Amino acid sequence: MKYGLLTVMITMFLMGCASTPPVVKSPYPALHDSLFPSYQSFPVETEEEVFSLGEEAKQFVSRAIAGPSFEQKSVKGLVTSIFDHSEMGLLYRNNANSVANETFYNRSANCLSLSIMTYAMAKYAGFDATFYEVDIPEYWTRRDGFSVLNGHINLTIEMPDKISVAYIGPSSADVDFDPQMIRSHFPRVPVSKRTILAMFYNNKGADALIENAYTRAYSYFRAAAVLSPELQQTWVNLGILYRMVDAYEEAEQSYRYALNLDDGNLTAWENLSILYKHKGETDKAKDIMEMVALRRKNNPFYHFILGEQAFEEGRFDDALTYYQRALKLDDRRHEVLFGLAKLYYEQGDITNAQRYMKRAVQLAPNGQDAERYASKLSIIASN
Repeated sequence: MKYGLLTVMITMFLMGCASTPPVVKSPYPALHDSLFPSYQSFPVETEEEVFSLGEEAKQFVSRAIAGPSFEQKSVKGLVTSIFDHSEMGLLYRNNANSVANETFYNRSANCLSLSIMTYAMAKYAGFDATFYEVDIPEYWTRRDGFSVLNGHINLTIEMPDKISVAYIGPSSADVDFDPQMIRSHFPRVPVSKRTILAMFYNNKGADALIENAYTRAYSYFRAAAVLSPELQQTWVNLGILYRMVDAYEEAEQSYRYALNLDDGNLTAWENLSILYKHKGETDKAKDIMEMVALRRKNNPFYHFILGEQAFEEGRFDDALTYYQRALKLDDRRHEVLFGLAKLYYEQGDITNAQRYMKRAVQLAPNGQDAERYASKLSIIASN
């Protein structure tokens, strides 16, 4: 999912003592262990560790699903309890990647980790659960100088066809930790537990890459690639990692692998353009970026992320142009409104800063964002 100070676009999906997995002699030419010979010093979590629940979490599930009698279970009871902030205090954090039991105790995670925890709880309860990848438009956020392209996951919980106990209320429920996704009715496709685990490894690898822990990043990306080689974002992220250690041929090979899976992967194309720019092949880089820009011109988040980058670099006139383009395409995106508010505040235009911040508060998708914007509004009003 990225651009920014490091001109990278990384892909993420919005983690005990781990046992060392067996050494896999990979058939994939885009994996280059020789670049990171000590990668096995950073073992990844096993599937069991990612999806397991501790005793306290299991007790929580048992209380949540209990009906009037022992023979009855409630899907709604489990889902309601998970979303009940007064009971669990769950917080959405797009940069928190954790295994199911850590998510339960930490009470904050991104949509993937929250979905993994919910899946684990549903399976413990004896329910069926299916993960879905949501086909959302390209959507970036900024993190530590990187532009992060966000994917999205949700799931469905339902009673199994054959069950020895009765159920109370609805027999199934869709669970999505981003209410905007539900309202938007984006199409979705079911994905396997194996793919979800690979996405988790990809996210952990992206965390490590952002932290400049390159060998640890390779360990996670490698695990994701071996487990689910059809996951395009892993190959893109491997390409970014290779470029950052000056392995340019390996980087291009990895981007090409992703493009062989999907020639329409604009993140892969953009990173290939960045690579050509680093290699001095400016004509190739320019041609690719013109194609990418043409395909993205109607996506408000494309202009928004350019505005964010320009703002970070102090190019305020450019930032204003990009934010206004994004707002023209979609005037209900709270992120764009917040971008304009902070830009006007930086320029000393308190009236416009307050105006856009108030709109950001009104359109915030959840209480956390609304509270964050309201606190900044208070700061603006005090000046």
